Amino acid sequence: MLFDLRSGGRRRTIKFVYGGLALLMFVGFVGFGIGSSGLSGSIGDLLRDGGNSTGDTDAVQRLTTQVQTADAKTKANASDAAAWAALAQARVRLAQVGDNFDNAANDYTAEGRRQLTAAGTAWDKYVALDPPQPDERLARSMTQAFIAIEQPDKAVTAQEMITEIEPAANTFTNLSLLAYQAGQTRKGDLAATKAIELTEDKDDKKELKESLDQAKSQAALQQIQDIAPSATPGGSGSATPTATPAG
Repeated sequence: MLFDLRSGGRRRTIKFVYGGLALLMFVGFVGFGIGSSGLSGSIGDLLRDGGNSTGDTDAVQRLTTQVQTADAKTKANASDAAAWAALAQARVRLAQVGDNFDNAANDYTAEGRRQLTAAGTAWDKYVALDPPQPDERLARSMTQAFIAIEQPDKAVTAQEMITEIEPAANTFTNLSLLAYQAGQTRKGDLAATKAIELTEDKDDKKELKESLDQAKSQAALQQIQDIAPSATPGGSGSATPTATPAG
């Protein structure tokens, strides 16, 4: 396990690393861009009327209108960064409500994922315009959206923007964890070094380093297993590298 809570030092360290783990394990129950951390609450709590179908329907209608309005603005002026940001945020929020999210499965439906993918396209347009004051709330939303649709490289890019806006131990910890998951080991190492540097308490520094080292090792092992599943426990025989897939 990444955390052994029997240690007092590890209990202190969890305040730095837990945000990253929550972000990496994100599926539906965190709030997109809500609050300063971007990792607490649920957008559903704000958009749904007590979780009933009427509130849900109202939220879908309201957010669909927001998407249409922002989309029209981007078509009228493709250089309007604020419009692209509004479109990305509206699509992310729309993905959380109605038939776009399966509450029973705690996962997005195909339409919800389509909305997140479209949000990613709007985000790319926004970033390409190089806004002078990047939208931190949107960056947090998109980091989590890219995780949800399994685009770790883009999640890393969005998290990098967050570290530029808020260079703190927790934001660099998140970046390190995401980079390791994306197979970007050097970037993960650099972010981990910065996270440890920004951690003031000596014991916290040590425990954070141990936790991030373990996260790095676990990510590397998972990537090996993904490439060569037959070499994992329960597999049949040892894996033999091949240039191309058979068949």
